Amino acid sequence: MRARVWGCRGSLASPGPETIRYGGNTSCVEVRLADGTLIVLDAGTGIRPFGLSLDPERDKTIHLFLSHLHLDHLEGLGFFSSLWRPDVDLHIWGPPSPLRSLEQRIARYLSPPLFPVHLSDIPSHPKFHDVPDGEFPLGSAIIRAQPISHRGPTVGYRIMEGGRSIAYLPDHEPALGVDLNDMEPEWISGHGVAEGADVLFHDAQYTPDEYDARVGWGHSSVEHVVTFGLVSAVKQLVMFHHDPLHTDPELEALVARATELWGTNGSSPLLAHEGMIVDLEPVAAVEEIQTRLQQ
Repeated sequence: MRARVWGCRGSLASPGPETIRYGGNTSCVEVRLADGTLIVLDAGTGIRPFGLSLDPERDKTIHLFLSHLHLDHLEGLGFFSSLWRPDVDLHIWGPPSPLRSLEQRIARYLSPPLFPVHLSDIPSHPKFHDVPDGEFPLGSAIIRAQPISHRGPTVGYRIMEGGRSIAYLPDHEPALGVDLNDMEPEWISGHGVAEGADVLFHDAQYTPDEYDARVGWGHSSVEHVVTFGLVSAVKQLVMFHHDPLHTDPELEALVARATELWGTNGSSPLLAHEGMIVDLEPVAAVEEIQTRLQQ
């Protein structure tokens, strides 16, 4: 299983000289499974360069999983090249709502006056699916989806294949009104998605001072994401959803603080950046490599 980051900025795309190292595109992560299944997590502006990277002969079935429908996670969809290919089998998954279908909600964006073409006229004619609460198979993986704490219907995703796992919670406020250190883990929002994950992509938008002025906005401070990662016993924390006002040096100060808080509990936190690649070999393959090294 391989994951590649195409966008990791939060709230608003922020291109410019002060965001070169980590990127200004909003949320989009590509995940390719061992059997070739192609999964895309969110459709922020990063989905535009991702679409341009695809092989039109190979990549004809695509599963796009939306964590929620705020514009920074949806604004790139109309500029996703595969959306305009009639030969593509595009499946769009997202959180259910009791008020409108997923297709109806996305059509509010992909229609005049916000967009020049109506969703019903798009050549790929995407298929829409409400994400079930729980686990379901997709290709060679099992997907786990659960509602998490963020404004509006929002889900976190966990992709499991070959004994390895990636958790994706780009917009998440698990510490809303609670002290994570005093909570039983099973009662913490998102814990069921993140617990024991090999890699966790998680919202780390704010400094403590910024968070204090934004409680209830649906995002985490660096202290909260580190606590959440430790409580959930994740092996690698990747800080995601960078604030549009944070420059590259400011992000590096945040990860330095996260590393200090993480202490000696395994691999230090990392900052997500555009082009970042995470490879997870199946457990059996890892055990074989370790055996060979010991011989």
